Amino acid sequence: MTSERGRAHSPLGLEPSTQLVQGFYERIWNAGDLEAARELLAESFAFRGSLGEQMRGREPFCAYVRSVRKALTEYRCDILECVVEGPKAFAKMRFSGIHVGPFRGYAPTGRPVEWLGAALFRCAAGRIAELWVLGDLDALDRTLRTNAERGPLEP
Repeated sequence: MTSERGRAHSPLGLEPSTQLVQGFYERIWNAGDLEAARELLAESFAFRGSLGEQMRGREPFCAYVRSVRKALTEYRCDILECVVEGPKAFAKMRFSGIHVGPFRGYAPTGRPVEWLGAALFRCAAGRIAELWVLGDLDALDRTLRTNAERGPLEP
């Protein structure tokens, strides 16, 4: 579901900010295509992630993506809702994966985890310049704790 206001539409019927947000999640996070960071992110990209990490620049961000995807296989970011106005976009998100590596102080269990979040994007010059994501870490930590108490899945 997308609500859009404020700017002319692209030939695909999506505003540039919508295309960037969708590409960011599908290509970088869901597919693990870190080369897409050069195309989609400004060189001085400012990022505050749902897990509380803050950084500036493409390379530190790519290292963060690698660390999350290493701990959580089948990692996905699903856009549940997205509102775009001019160069800004706000998305309601679901993050999920299978816990296979150390993550937030918990040993891997092989069990699925998911949490919700909200992402505020600012785009400039055809790229994502800034992203601030707030994740429901309390719910994530409850799931990790419950999974740890249940123990690892048997192979």
